[in-house]
Amino acid sequence: METRELRYFVAVAEELHFGRAAQRLGIAQPPLSRAIAGLERRLGAPLLERGSRGVALTESGAVLLREARAALDAVEAAERRTRRAALAATGRPAVVLAAKAGASDELLAKLLDAYAAEPGAVAVDVVLCGPGEQVAVLRTGRADVALLHRPFDDTAGFDTEDLHSEGQVAILPAGHPLSTRPHLRLAEVTAIPDLPLPRWPRPNGTFPDGPGPQVRDHTQLTQLIALGRACAVLPESGRTGLRDGLTAVPVTDAPHVTTVIAWPPQSRSTAVAGLVRAATAL
Repeated sequence: METRELRYFVAVAEELHFGRAAQRLGIAQPPLSRAIAGLERRLGAPLLERGSRGVALTESGAVLLREARAALDAVEAAERRTRRAALAATGRPAVVLAAKAGASDELLAKLLDAYAAEPGAVAVDVVLCGPGEQVAVLRTGRADVALLHRPFDDTAGFDTEDLHSEGQVAILPAGHPLSTRPHLRLAEVTAIPDLPLPRWPRPNGTFPDGPGPQVRDHTQLTQLIALGRACAVLPESGRTGLRDGLTAVPVTDAPHVTTVIAWPPQSRSTAVAGLVRAATAL
C-alpha cells in the first residue's frame, strides 16, 4: 500500500462521505472512488459499506483505519525526526519536549534545570499543548519526549517512566456552599446543578454532548469557574497558582493521576535519554 492510498482511505473513513473527503483532499471524487475500490480489490475485503443512507465502515475498514492512522503518524514522525537530526549535524542540536499547558509546571521547571546541568545537554524546545494534544504531538514526531498523565493520556506504544502520582481536587468558585467542605466525592461534584463539568475537545476537534461549557485551555476553564459557570476535577497540583475567587476541595474517590515521561521506543537520542535520566532523578 502507498501512503497516498492510506491518506485517501483515512479521509473517506473519517468523513464517511466521498464528496467531503474529495474536497478535503483537494481532488475530484471519481479518482478517489477508484482508488478506494482498487485498495479493496487488492486487500480482498470490503472496507466501506455504500448505501442510500451514506457510507459506513466495515469491520475490516475499522481495522485499516486504526492501522493507517498509526502508519501515517509513523511516516510523518520519521520525516520530522530526520529533519531534526540533519539540523543537529550542522551544530544546532535540540530536543523537543511536549507538555500540557498549565499542568506539571513545577515539575517541568525542575526537569529543565536538572537536564541543563547535565554534561552535553542541548537546547530544549518546549511545546505547550492543550488537553490530550501532547500524545499526538509525540506520535507524529513534532516532539521527541513528552510529559503525559495517566489515566487521561494514552501511553500505548511509548516507553515510559513514572514520575509521581497525586490525587484530584474539585475547583469551585469561592463562596459556593460546597467550597467549605473538607472533602467531596465524585458523585457530589458531578451532581452540582449550577456548575456543570466542562467539555474538552476530542482528538478530532469535536466536543462530546453535555450541559457543560466547551473549553480548550486552562485559562478559559478557570475564568468560567470564577464566573460561576462551571466546576472541574483536576490533579492536586492544580492548587498551585490558583487564581483569586477559586477554591480547591479534595475529591476522595477520584482516580489518582500519574505523571509519566514518555518517548518513542525506537529513539536513540542521547538528549532524550538525558531528559529521562534527569526526570527520574528528581
